Parts: sequence; structure tokens; C-alpha cells
Amino acid sequence: MKLRFPLLTLAGLLALAACAEETNDPAGPSEPSLAASSTAMRGINVVLKSRITQSQLDRLNTIGKVKRVFREINGLTMAAKGDRLAAIRALPFVKAAKFDAVIQIPPPTDLVPVADFTAGFSSWDQDAINVTVAPLSSARAVSQTGQGVYVGILDTGLLFTWRQYFPQERIATQFARTIVGGGAADRGAVNIQDGDQWQHDVCSHGTHVTSTILGFQAGALRIQGTAPQATIIPVRLHTAGSANAIISCPFFSSVAAAGLLYFAELKRGPLAGQPLVVNNSWGGSEDPLTKAAVDFALAQGVLLVFAAGNSGEAGMSFPGRYAPVISAAASGWVGEWRRCSEDPNNPAFNPFNWWLLCDVPEPTSAADLYITDFSARELAGQDLDVAAPGSWVVGPFQLQRGKPSFFFLGGTSMASPHVTGTVALMLQKEPTLTQAQAESILEDEAIPFGAGCRSVILVPGGTTPEQICWTANATGEGLLDAAAAVAATP
Repeated sequence: MKLRFPLLTLAGLLALAACAEETNDPAGPSEPSLAASSTAMRGINVVLKSRITQSQLDRLNTIGKVKRVFREINGLTMAAKGDRLAAIRALPFVKAAKFDAVIQIPPPTDLVPVADFTAGFSSWDQDAINVTVAPLSSARAVSQTGQGVYVGILDTGLLFTWRQYFPQERIATQFARTIVGGGAADRGAVNIQDGDQWQHDVCSHGTHVTSTILGFQAGALRIQGTAPQATIIPVRLHTAGSANAIISCPFFSSVAAAGLLYFAELKRGPLAGQPLVVNNSWGGSEDPLTKAAVDFALAQGVLLVFAAGNSGEAGMSFPGRYAPVISAAASGWVGEWRRCSEDPNNPAFNPFNWWLLCDVPEPTSAADLYITDFSARELAGQDLDVAAPGSWVVGPFQLQRGKPSFFFLGGTSMASPHVTGTVALMLQKEPTLTQAQAESILEDEAIPFGAGCRSVILVPGGTTPEQICWTANATGEGLLDAAAAVAATP
């Protein structure tokens, strides 16, 4: 992500600090050569062919040191010298093994005096997916609000100032966790921690993602989310980020796998019988432990939505490209950065206010939207489902500790929670909805959107449109239509 342009005030109501666009949700680092890492201790993720036995663990411990065992998926993490990976793979009981890769999440105490933002104003992105209907209006195109549905946010956690943005009633603090560790011996085993570290994020990414689902408060202004009455479970993937949130925030794939398994255990335990969908605005290279965790979570009835990735023509990241999950590409609006009034005395005359004061005409037309250049394209063997708003989406994002601020962010990380929130609306209507059913409905009801070009103002405050073009492998089955998807849910 890189800083793009300082943002001006919104009609005296909302002081936005700056705007940024996410630029690198990479498909993941390539696996280092064995020769290059032969003397270094490395974290290695291993999946076995059958149930783990003590004799197998003893054998692996002669090669390195087993750090954590995930018996539910016949997987484990271990530390060993890099040149021992081949020996681990050669063991007859090993199905797959890979270095524990680093995954990058590009970053993208006062109380909120309401329980949810169903009465909040519309923003362009919620209007574009047909959740809301008009600027400066609280009218919704769907009666569902996500009430009774749990939404997991497997991300960087929440900022300590989250209570300034979200109602306390919407955050299930009793289930919030932090997952630490990963990598080689110096990083330690993967552990799930209680306590309040989940609300000490310094990367802001998870807070911004959450705001798309719940909505957010900015001073006196309340903005609607896709599912404003959903209950959020924040799980923090502990990163190496800093207070400067413009940097990326890396974590290990073994940590992500542990997070997915935590939600699976919630579904089997305290949330048994309750609808649960998890947003995953992250991705990297394919990893056997993460794949096994995805499969296990789906088997327990957890619905999973992933960002497609921000690598453009280089293709989708994993697990977003994995067919069983629901994946989201990033779309934008041709009306962005335009004046929506010709009256100089009208706040809508200001092109910096377009996101709140301009109207996306109903019903949403494919001609009014485009696919961003960074959104990952579907290559052979990859599966892209739908496109959702992921260009210039406004939400809480702090550069300084304790100082509330708001940013425009762009990335498939921002598109994914629109889809997740829509699935929450569908689950409210039909709590027994399966992953396959949800994916099929989203695809069937998507607004058809093939290859094309659009004329778009890409620079904040700009006046000269530029051509944005994309091919058919960038759109999945079309643009997300939340109202149509909910209506089609049995």
C-alpha cells in the first residue's frame, strides 16, 4: 500500500486524514531454494497421509523439532534446517511439506451511542451492491441486517480505539483471540492467546475491513455497513507491523491455519447451530497446512470468503483461488472523484464528497462500474467468483496511535468484506445455508460483467478521465448484487 493523496474535509462533518490505495496483496513469496537455506533453521508445515502417531512424531523429531500438532487435520509445524525439507517430504507417511511462508496483509475509549448503524447514511460502495439506495439516506434495499449471524474477521485485529468507531454490542469480545508464532525455532510454536492483544492492532487493516460489514461512526456522522447488526469475532493474526500503518503486516501461513481451525472449533463448540461466516482479506502462496485447515473449517459448516489478491495479471493468491472458497475481485465506480452537483453552494459540488453524496443509479448497471487494474485475474486452475467494491472504500485507518482517522483504501481486501457481509444477510434469512449454496446463489445473481473498458477519473481532485480496461478473466461471474442474492436465498 502506498500513500496517494491527502483528503479534504467532508462538508465540515468528517475530517479524513489521507487516502491510500492498497497495491500489493501478493500471490505469495516463492519458496526459497534449499541450498540458500541449508544452514538456517526454518519453520516447516507438514500434513500427513493419515492420523498422526507417536512413532511418526518421534521420526520427525530426529530430523528437526515438532512445534505444534493439529490432529484434526493430520498436520503439524516443526523447525528444522532448510536442507532437511527434502528428507521430510521423502518420509512415507508425509503427504506434503513446505516452508512456513510469510503472508503479507497490506495495510491498508469513547463509546458509540447506538447498538448498530442501520440508521446510518449510504456510501457509494453499499449503494453499488444494492444494500442501500440513496445518498444521505438510511433506506436499505434489503430488510435483513445480519442480526443473529456471527462474522469472523481473521485479520490484524482491531485498533484499541475501536469503540470510537463501532458499537460495543457488535463485537463478541468473549470469542476474540490473538494467534502468535510460526516460522522456525526462534519464532516459537503457534499459540492461541486469550487476553486483550486482539484489540492492540497497529496495522489498522482489520478495523477497516470490519467497518465495511458493520459501518462506522465518524464524529456525528454514521455510515451504514453491509450487515450492521451482525456480531463480529475479531481474531488477530499477530504481525510484525508498526504504528506506521502504511507498511505491510506479515504473518506466517501456519498462524493463518491455526486461525481457521479456531473458527472451526467455535462452530463445533459454543457456536454450534449458529450461522458463522469468516472474512479473510489475505492470501499468499499455496500451503498444505492452510489448505487442510480450509477444508476442515468448511466441513464443520463455517462459510469462508477470501480476497482474490492484488497481483493483477499474475493471478490469484491462495486460498482465494481455491475452488471451494468464495473469492472476491475488486471493482470501482465510474462516478468516483466527480462532482455530483453543479451548484457551487451544494456540498455535492466538491469532488472529495462523491463517496457519500453521489448516487449510484438503481438498479446497478455494469456500465457504471469497472474492474481495477490491481485486482487478480483468474488463471488456469484458479476460481474467481464475483467482483465487489474495492476501489476508494472509506473506513477507519490510523497512522497515529489513539488518533481516530479515516482513509480511502483500495484492494481486494476491501472487496471481500462486501461479499462476507452479503453472505451474513443470506445466513440471517436461511441459517442452514451451506458454502456451496451461498457461492452458487452469489454467482447466479451477480450482475453480468464481461470484458470491457471504462472512462474513470483516477486521481483525487482530477478532471481528466483515463481508460481502464480488463479481460473476461477479471470479473468472475459478475458484480455482487446483495439484494438479488438475499432475494434468491430460500
